[in-house]
Amino acid sequence: MELKQPDYSIQYDPATATILCRGSLRLDGLEAYRPVLDILEAAAEESEQIIVDLQELEFLNSSGISMLSMFVVRLRQRGTAKLTFKGSANIVWQTRSLKNLQRLMPSIELVLT
Repeated sequence: MELKQPDYSIQYDPATATILCRGSLRLDGLEAYRPVLDILEAAAEESEQIIVDLQELEFLNSSGISMLSMFVVRLRQRGTAKLTFKGSANIVWQTRSLKNLQRLMPSIELVLT
């Protein structure tokens, strides 16, 4: 499953249950993030262990962070999935926002490299 645009790409690899996000996501509002959320939710339906790799995602606006928060809350409510976020310690929005997501679901594994 893949979503490719000039500024960003989202790829889901079912073999590793990894969602790889690259580029810069500056979509306008939560509804614009629906295709991204659909990929995340499809991955969660297929696997109990999900890795969201954001190391190459340079920018995510507030609507995108809200979308990730919504996804995390939905997973927490299901209570079955194990979620790992991989991020870059060199990208400021990731260090701040990913720690906040961990507050929504304390079992999130956060890997910042």
